[in-house]
Amino acid sequence: MPHSSFRTEVRDAVTPRATLLIVGVIALQLLFIASYVGALHDPEPKDVPFGVVAPQAAGQAVTRLERLPGSPLDPRALPDEATARTQLTHRDIDAALLIDPRGGTDTLLVASGGGRILSTTLTALVTELEKSERRTIRTVDVIPSAPHDPNGLSSFYLVIGWCVGGYLGAAALAISAGAKPSNPSRAAIRLAVMALVALTGGLGGALIAGPALGALPGSTVALWGLGTLIIFAVGAATLALQGLFGTIGIGLVILLVVILGNPSAGGALPPPLLPPFWKAIGPALPPGAGTWSTRSIAYFDDNAMTTSLLVLSAWAVAGAAITMAAATVRRRATATQPP
Repeated sequence: MPHSSFRTEVRDAVTPRATLLIVGVIALQLLFIASYVGALHDPEPKDVPFGVVAPQAAGQAVTRLERLPGSPLDPRALPDEATARTQLTHRDIDAALLIDPRGGTDTLLVASGGGRILSTTLTALVTELEKSERRTIRTVDVIPSAPHDPNGLSSFYLVIGWCVGGYLGAAALAISAGAKPSNPSRAAIRLAVMALVALTGGLGGALIAGPALGALPGSTVALWGLGTLIIFAVGAATLALQGLFGTIGIGLVILLVVILGNPSAGGALPPPLLPPFWKAIGPALPPGAGTWSTRSIAYFDDNAMTTSLLVLSAWAVAGAAITMAAATVRRRATATQPP
């Protein structure tokens, strides 16, 4: 009898629904480990956009770099140093080698504002190549990271904070009033609340990272606008998935934004150092699009942001549209049910 009573208690305490949720949590945990370790465990440069300025032997230098084992660089000949610096600012290349035909010392232009580990990796790679040619290298950081952002990670952590605000804000609405809004009016209200959360969180993050801590240069207003867009995009996507799948939608957002999005964002490792899968998906997810845009605002004069802003806008618009559509379908289904 006590044994039977214990089994009854277990069944009451761990329902089939709870069991499924626990299995889902374990799956997300393992996917988290696999994604982060898979993306970050073995950074190797691959097809890094790389400029070469060699007045007398540009073609020969580019060919030599193209034939490096593993294809770490994607070299292209540039006419002069000014062009190389312009392309660095426009984020068309990540570094440039200026070969001096009259001496034994060449110059490597890097931009640590785009990620110090990439600049360090490229410096080490080119230094070894120059040694093999019995030449030396002088490294010039054209776009250095800020003094209070020595590793260039503040932009990444700022975006993570904004993303967390987006999905936790939407999750809080679900916990307080049910995952699926009962009608379009309530769905619209939730989206309006998310817009207020986004405006507030975007401003707060921009002020903390900028004027308060001095971690990121660039326009505070531009960072505020970007933060608002990121928070609303993630929040709207969370509301949409909750509207479609209920509480499970929160797990799906964690899968997309945290498990897949964060390691592929180019924060800890810039995109050229990521494995192919993570390098491919990163720009299409909010953390990746947000990190790229934040660095553009902070270090690259707002250049090369169009694609990332379109990605974030697509998440925001699709999330809002799906949220409203799911609520409309739910209301119609409820109205057609027999009393």
